[in-house]
Amino acid sequence: MVTIVKYRTGLFSLPFVLCLGAPALAQEHGVSAFTGQPVPSASAPEAVRPKLHHSPLTSVPAHEPLFVTASIEHPELVKRALLIYATEGSPQAREVEFRRGATEYVAEVPAAELLPRWLEYSLELELLDGSRQVVFASRKNPHRVSVPEELMDARERALYQRLGGKRSVFSASGDYVDFGTSKAQTADALGNPIGHDVRDHYFRLEGGYTYRPLRFVTEFSLRAGVVRGQSPVPIDDGSDTSGAKPRDPFKVGLNYGAPSVRLRLADVCHVEGEFLTSVTEKGFSLGVGAAVLVGDPYGGKLTLGFESIKTFGTRFWSRMDIPATSRLTFSPIIEIADTPHANKFGVRLLGELGVDVGGGFSIGARGGYQARLFTEGGASGGGTVAYAF
Repeated sequence: MVTIVKYRTGLFSLPFVLCLGAPALAQEHGVSAFTGQPVPSASAPEAVRPKLHHSPLTSVPAHEPLFVTASIEHPELVKRALLIYATEGSPQAREVEFRRGATEYVAEVPAAELLPRWLEYSLELELLDGSRQVVFASRKNPHRVSVPEELMDARERALYQRLGGKRSVFSASGDYVDFGTSKAQTADALGNPIGHDVRDHYFRLEGGYTYRPLRFVTEFSLRAGVVRGQSPVPIDDGSDTSGAKPRDPFKVGLNYGAPSVRLRLADVCHVEGEFLTSVTEKGFSLGVGAAVLVGDPYGGKLTLGFESIKTFGTRFWSRMDIPATSRLTFSPIIEIADTPHANKFGVRLLGELGVDVGGGFSIGARGGYQARLFTEGGASGGGTVAYAF
């Protein structure tokens, strides 16, 4: 209630305003109780929204677990916090939830999925009403992080691409080797010597499987095969105490298995080790083999090796693989061997032609000449077929 009262003092009339209940009326009408001027109304408090704080990553190591950390303001308003990521090796986007850690929230990318050479990610919040709030980068424009390759990874990837992604190889091969006719002798029941002209030859059939890790262990293989032939040195006198028909003392052979491994010492130097087990006419036998490869393991190279197995014999060889074209390779081979169960070493001179026919298949044909004596020798031939996948 406002009452206006006039007081007269001389010539002047001074109005006064008596404000009764002024504060309440001023607030009701939006004016100051003292100045009578409008007062701005108090605005409603701003709506509280959750926030996520994160330091962007720039580079992370490959093949190790990645822990992405973040802090969240007003987590009571958040249903889930999500890390959305993809890698070069697996470009399909995956989601990982953040979990509450000791001081921050943490999302983990498994080591198996952290592949070179990059990782892209973004962060989102899923609110209580189910809506999504993008808080860092986005699915369409993710943040890219470098994932450097280790040198061994780069080598493996380069070889893998060069081999067309084919790590496994099945192979089958066969050879016939003829050293000509050799002089041999046995003794009769009285010990008298008996001379023989023996065809010094053998054939070999073999199958194998190779797997290529293409790392420090470049390859490991398993071969199995059979060898049958005649030796210029008799295995025994041919007698048989069981009374059965005596066997030919010049016949030789073995059934064998040979696991091997190839190791990388340098880009241009590899070594192979081999262990042989076999069954021969004289029983169970063991053997070993080794080789050094100098050059490109899947291209032009020089191979020097040896192989020895008890009873059957030893061989040393050198092989030079010369790529003529991208699909054609010529390989001269020199071998010195006393197989099969001979009393002297012979020399073998061979040539092999290998062809990549496509589709993972390759074939090879080889032939040559060998002799133990200057006056006697024979031809040899063989072939290989392989399928890589």
